[in-house]
Amino acid sequence: MTLLERIQTVAVPLALSLVVTLAAPIAVFAAQPTVNLGTTSGFAVLAGTTITNTGATTIGGSAGGSLGLYPGTSIPGLAQITRSGAVHISDTVARKAKDDLVAAYNDAAGRIPVTTIPTELGGTTLSPGVYDSESGTFQVTGTLTLDAQGDPDAVFVFKTSSTLITASDSTVSLINSGRYCRVFWQVGSSATLGTNSRFVGHIFALTSISAQTGATVQGQLLARNGAVTLERNTIMNGICVVGPAVHVSKLATPRALTSGSGSVTYTYMVSNSGTVDLSGVEVTDDKLNTVEYVSGDTNGDNLLQPDEVWKYTGTMRLTATTTNIATASATGGEAVVTDTASLRVVVSTVNGAVLPNTASPWFNLLLVGFVLIVLGVLGWWGTARKMHE
Repeated sequence: MTLLERIQTVAVPLALSLVVTLAAPIAVFAAQPTVNLGTTSGFAVLAGTTITNTGATTIGGSAGGSLGLYPGTSIPGLAQITRSGAVHISDTVARKAKDDLVAAYNDAAGRIPVTTIPTELGGTTLSPGVYDSESGTFQVTGTLTLDAQGDPDAVFVFKTSSTLITASDSTVSLINSGRYCRVFWQVGSSATLGTNSRFVGHIFALTSISAQTGATVQGQLLARNGAVTLERNTIMNGICVVGPAVHVSKLATPRALTSGSGSVTYTYMVSNSGTVDLSGVEVTDDKLNTVEYVSGDTNGDNLLQPDEVWKYTGTMRLTATTTNIATASATGGEAVVTDTASLRVVVSTVNGAVLPNTASPWFNLLLVGFVLIVLGVLGWWGTARKMHE
């Protein structure tokens, strides 16, 4: 056999093998779809046995600021929770939400393929995907950065067979179009959010969730079987938007005045529901002269990031039922974005009669006319009495 023949004998099978190899399908993992929340989407907090609260807690958000409990029957500290949604205690709505929570929990728990990583998430930057812990627990000390790599639909799923614990002043940060509505935490037992921590995502806990003093959450706290414990927290359950967007929730304390006129404190929760940092944030109210910034810009950069919630307050004295409108405005890139929220505070007398809305011109006219008539009658009666004497 000549040298040429020997080369051909080796080369031809090698070439065929290379062609077959290149033609073979290449395994590519598809992007993770979002977890279907079902009817739980309208609940900022959902629990099994009880929801307890200590101090002033604020709950809002465009997706829903409701509280749900099933099969428990008690929410101690409810009166100190300022909320934008309803309260459902062991009713059909809460039961359906609990069923949907079980489905969402099982969905997240079954996600594959899974990347196993160390327990400590703080100080790391992670790309979209499904992660579990080599020790069965996750903790966040410092800052965990979730990098969506420019994809606003990027999904992050974290799975633990045991606990999730975040340290005091820790942060879960979103960058490059990351959105809190695409972050999910499936926790095999209980979750604890440390004092003054900033957290994003939907927590599905098998047992319980504790949000310690001052913890802020962009997302949901959903506990299947146990309790949710709150202590002066801020929870925003918002709808995410691609691009620049701002959202404002307006709440009142008290929600109604049942013994006539009185002072009402309005709380405005402003969040970035989009994927672009916002500058020049401003909040106004059509019935208040002053609305003041309180807190939220944790890094002091004057930019409202998608993982921040800024709080504003304003106070006024109401003498009649009043509806006022708050407007939040900001700039994202080249666009100016706004959002509004209206709120009606009912003012009633001791016997329960509702005092009409101060914004009704006919009421003001009738009131002035009534006063003039009364004054006229009193004047006539005084004159007649003097003539009689």
